[in-house]
Amino acid sequence: MTCLVIDIGNTLIKIAVFEENQLLEANQYEAVEPALLDALLDKYKPERGIISSVKKGGEAWQSSLESKILLVHFNTAMTSGIKNHYLTPQTLGPDRLAAVIGAANLYPGQNSLVITGGTAITYDGVDEAGNYFGGSISPGLNMRYKALNYYTAGLPLIEADADFKAGYGNDTTTAIQSGIQNGIKYELTGFIESYKTEGRQLNIILSGGDSNFFDTLLKNSIFAPYIKIEPYLVLKGLNAAIQKHND
Repeated sequence: MTCLVIDIGNTLIKIAVFEENQLLEANQYEAVEPALLDALLDKYKPERGIISSVKKGGEAWQSSLESKILLVHFNTAMTSGIKNHYLTPQTLGPDRLAAVIGAANLYPGQNSLVITGGTAITYDGVDEAGNYFGGSISPGLNMRYKALNYYTAGLPLIEADADFKAGYGNDTTTAIQSGIQNGIKYELTGFIESYKTEGRQLNIILSGGDSNFFDTLLKNSIFAPYIKIEPYLVLKGLNAAIQKHND
């Protein structure tokens, strides 16, 4: 079955087309026009679509799309094989759930920790039996840089530097980079270690816009051999949900 998959995030809208589990096309946009969607419908002729959004309210183009294709809105009941033990599933971010579904479908019967780096950094684990109990949310890379500038009188707004490797800074700029980037590095390794406390094999799946940056932070760590980068993990999870969805 050919499916149109749409993920509306905090800053970008990601759109993909799948033929069963094969990704045919994927792109991301700051805004979407109906003509763009019409072009995808004409090109691939998807049989149905799925849309997920972290925002309240719909986009202007949704009603037009719904008149042209069977469109399902992703919800927490569409667990697609995983067992969701989150105590308040109605408050669980759809992107987090979709990422866990994606991990469980890509690596069935295995333990996986999904780390998504975007506006926020999220950590979500799914075990070999498909159980999802919850996870963690912390400020994202750019949010940390902006917060230091916004909430202080004298600290400048600077950018992340993937080439910064020192353990400490020797001026204000590098001190901020050291604090934020090493802080995230130690946070990443700390969460990974906590998920490996039972000595079990664990896939470490990096997703989101900062996944490559996080991979750089971890490349010399003992966890490097277990890291897998899946930039389309949420889209793959949404596709798994719609492929297995019964009307």
